[in-house]
Amino acid sequence: MEKRNYQSMQELPLMLSMMDVASVLGISKAGAYTLAHSRDFPAFRVGRRIVVSQEKFLEWLEKQSSQRLAA
Repeated sequence: MEKRNYQSMQELPLMLSMMDVASVLGISKAGAYTLAHSRDFPAFRVGRRIVVSQEKFLEWLEKQSSQRLAA
């Protein structure tokens, strides 16, 4: 699979793959899968794929940045 480059959040697909998550966060694909298995990350399985909805991903991202600023 090729790495995707997004110029803005509006370009994100409705359902993000772990490759999409890795690209947006600037982490490895393995790192994205590790994140997907963490308790607070809103990923779920569709068949054999692990995906996260764009809406839930952006909410999670906002929550993470708010927590980091408050700490």
